Amino acid sequence: MKTFDLVIAGGGMVGVSLALSLSKTDLRIALVDQQSLSAQVFSSDSPYAPRVSALTEASSRLFQRLGAWKTMTSQRAMPYQHMYVWDGEGTGEIAFDARSAGFKTLGNIVENDVVRNALLEQLFETSVECFPNQSTIAYQLGEPHQVKLDNEKIEARLLVATDGAESRLRKLSGIPSSQKDCLHHAVVTTVETERYHQDTAWQVFLASGPLAFLPMPSRGEKHYCSIVWSLVPDGADEVLSLDDEAFCQAIECAFESRLGKVLSADPRFRFPLKQRHARQYHRNRIVLAGDAAHTIHPLAGQGVNLGLQDVEVLSEEIIRAIERGDDFSGSHILNRYERRRMGSNLLMMKSMEGLQNLFAADDIGLRWLRNTGLKWTNNMPFAKDMLIKHALGV
Repeated sequence: MKTFDLVIAGGGMVGVSLALSLSKTDLRIALVDQQSLSAQVFSSDSPYAPRVSALTEASSRLFQRLGAWKTMTSQRAMPYQHMYVWDGEGTGEIAFDARSAGFKTLGNIVENDVVRNALLEQLFETSVECFPNQSTIAYQLGEPHQVKLDNEKIEARLLVATDGAESRLRKLSGIPSSQKDCLHHAVVTTVETERYHQDTAWQVFLASGPLAFLPMPSRGEKHYCSIVWSLVPDGADEVLSLDDEAFCQAIECAFESRLGKVLSADPRFRFPLKQRHARQYHRNRIVLAGDAAHTIHPLAGQGVNLGLQDVEVLSEEIIRAIERGDDFSGSHILNRYERRRMGSNLLMMKSMEGLQNLFAADDIGLRWLRNTGLKWTNNMPFAKDMLIKHALGV
């Protein structure tokens, strides 16, 4: 039976990033996943993937340190310099500009598949042992933990759960979590627009829910945006039932034709929106990171960035423990990780929840408040700069 210091369960963006972050240590590391861990080939004319992330400056710096950022930007990363948000039920609006705040960009829109692919390319150059395509992953908790795979068992001194919002490992560990149904589904796709997106991330708050147009790289004279439309389940059903022409008309109308006509749309997908937070981030040498620890409304595109901040802090604490000759899997080390991350994650979660509730409210007083607040903030450069710095993680 192979024995590892660290077994990471889940080969998504967070899990692979953590494996890479620790790959230069002397730790014996394994990465297990039910899906393939092979890198894909992306060409400039490959169809856009429906799921994208708005990567902050802090996330970009992490990927630079991991050696994956150059691959992402050489494939299909779209930097954006502006963000424009408005209330579709009123007159409030706010515009953010990177240069006015002293930054080159506000972030980069990158397909999740492109991010993962670039990380995997780097991972294959390390000593991390990968166990992909495991139809069966079972755990026997103890000291050490045992992980049963399709054809073998492996042992782990520390298990890291990066296996997503429905984390089996979190449930098995007995770590309690609170969950709230956002009562909305996200409809995602890529659309072609008549006009260029102006290197801008757009978001309008509608009575039906927020609609985001996120800039994607153009192809010749054709311009694209990735869209995320948050709708109640019946509304999502209706939107998904439309033919392509009717869907393009509906989304163009909802977006107030800000980029001219919506000319075409890729296949549409949906997923339910839930808010979840683990009440502790570790127990008995099992530690949670990314969506396994917390999921938030995709309102500001901060979900993956929070997970990547988990990676930075957890890897920092583990490396510091190793350098001191300490037990990297000890509860005192994992407590430090929990203290450093839980407050920030909760703050972002509650902020997004409050913002969503404010814009979903139909009360005339709250409508006046949100429109006045947007206008006031838009005329306060210092306040906007502070918001930008917080959002960028700098």
